Amino acid sequence: MATSEEVGNPGGRDRNVPLGFPTSSDVANLSVLGYDLAACYPGRGPLEAAAQGIPLGEHDIAWRCNLVHAADGILHDYSAGHIANDAAAELMAALQAELGSAQASFHAGVSYRNLLILHSPEFCERVRFHKPDSSQGQRLDDLALAPADDSPEAAHTVAFLRDLEARAAAFLARQPRNAGAAAPANRIWPWSPGRQPRLQAFAEKYGRRGAVISAVDVIFGIARCAGMGVIKVPGATGFVDTNYEGKAAAAVRALADHDFVFLHVEAIDECGHMGDLPLKMQAIRDFDARIVGPVMQALDGQGCAFAVLPDHPVPVRLRKHTRTPVPVAICGPHIAPDPIRQYSETLAPGGALGHLRGDGVMRRLFAMDPPAQ
Repeated sequence: MATSEEVGNPGGRDRNVPLGFPTSSDVANLSVLGYDLAACYPGRGPLEAAAQGIPLGEHDIAWRCNLVHAADGILHDYSAGHIANDAAAELMAALQAELGSAQASFHAGVSYRNLLILHSPEFCERVRFHKPDSSQGQRLDDLALAPADDSPEAAHTVAFLRDLEARAAAFLARQPRNAGAAAPANRIWPWSPGRQPRLQAFAEKYGRRGAVISAVDVIFGIARCAGMGVIKVPGATGFVDTNYEGKAAAAVRALADHDFVFLHVEAIDECGHMGDLPLKMQAIRDFDARIVGPVMQALDGQGCAFAVLPDHPVPVRLRKHTRTPVPVAICGPHIAPDPIRQYSETLAPGGALGHLRGDGVMRRLFAMDPPAQ
C-alpha cells in the first residue's frame, strides 16, 4: 500500500465486501460511503445506467456488459486487452445495429465497461452470474448464466441471454476492428443486473454536500443516485495512464463549494486483475505521490480531514477481489494520533481506529462518533 510520512495518523481496517453480496466495486464503494446494502443494493448495471443518464422504465433491467476475450473455451481477459474507448464504442454500436431490438439494447461505456438493457416484463434479474474479472482462466461452460429460482421468467431470461451471447460471439468474430488485436473483444459478458436504484441522498444521510471524482461509470452512478456532484476530469482513464494531477487539482477546487470529496482511482485495481506486480507497485507510488501528497499539501492548515483506503483488495496472486478487510487511515483536527507511523496493510490494522463497520469510516471522518477509547 502507499506510505505516508505523516506521523501518528490513526490506522484501522474496514470490511467493505460483506458476505451475501458480490465482491464487486459497486458493493465496496457503497459500503465505504456507509450505505446499508441490505436495504438499497441495486446491482451494478443500473448504477452504470444512471451514470450515463439512461432512464430505466418499470420493466427495464440493466446489466453490466463487459467486452471480453475468450479462446479455446476459456475466459482469458475480462477487459479484451483494456480495449480503447473508441474501439469499444464502435463494437457496441455495431452490436446495437445488428442485435438491438425492442427487447434488448446495447450501450457503450468506458473501455470494456458497457451496458445491456432488457426491456420487457418477460425478463427478470433473478439470474446467477460470474464476475468476469474474478473468472479469468476458467472454462466458459463452468461460467454460464443460470436461473436463480424456478420461475418461468428466470428460465426465459437465461435462455434469451445465452442465445444473445452466442449471436454476439459470431458477430464479433467478423468485426474488422478486432483484426490483429492481441486479445480481441470476441464475446459479451452480461452480469450484475438490476432495476432503477433508490439511494438515500448523501446530503440527507450526513448533512453535507458531497462530490465524486472518478473515471468509471459505476462510481459516477453511485454519485448520481445519491445526489452528489459528478466531476469528470479530462484525461481520467480508469487505468495507469490516468490524469492523476488533474484529479488532485479537481479535488482541491471542489472543496470550495462542497463539504466532502470522494476521489476514486481505478488503476491499482486494474493492475491487480492483470496480475502485474511491478505495474501495481508503480500505480500505488503514483497514487501516493501524485494524489495523496499534493492534495494534503494544498489543503494544509485549512482544517480538513482526510481518509485513505482501498475499496476492496485485489491480490496480484489471485487476480480477483476478496472480502479481506482493507487498511484505512484517517487524520484531521478531531482525530487523536496513535503510534502508527506508516499506512500499510500490516501496520494499519493495529491502529486506534480498530475494525470499522458499516458507516464507520464516514462517521469518524465527519466526527459523528466519539473518539475510540
